Amino acid sequence: MRSKRVRRQRGVVALICGGLALAFSGCASSLPMDPEGTLDSVRNDTLRVGVTPHEQLVKIDGGSLGGRDVELSKEFAAHLGAQPEFVLGGEESLVKKLEENELDLVVGGISSKTPWSEKVGITRPYAEITDEKGKKEKLVLLVPPGENAFLSELEYFLDQTQEMP
Repeated sequence: MRSKRVRRQRGVVALICGGLALAFSGCASSLPMDPEGTLDSVRNDTLRVGVTPHEQLVKIDGGSLGGRDVELSKEFAAHLGAQPEFVLGGEESLVKKLEENELDLVVGGISSKTPWSEKVGITRPYAEITDEKGKKEKLVLLVPPGENAFLSELEYFLDQTQEMP
């Protein structure tokens, strides 16, 4: 009698373990995830880039934008098969748009010590500049909060194209 109960308990345990293994294997294939689907919505469509002026990295000449961070954004858009769409603004308004998923990326000489890291996602430092006081500063890019697949793809792109000192 006892051996039947033990076999039945082992069967139940095996069934539970098999079910859990199946459930978790489905999750692992979709990590990292984007709750708002940023990477999927940008790929082969439009990369909405918030640009904040920066004398070394973002040049504004009349109606056109240039500079290292603007070019980097264009290259990332091309990497995703997307067209960049630029929105000019101050950091605070651009971060608010990131939080509300109205932008996909913010560039413009953002310091790795940014206070916005509490509100949005940030990349690892991708470049370093020397400020007007001669102090070296590491730079990051900002992305919508929680969009980990998008952040992961951006960091992969940066790793392939940028030389971090």
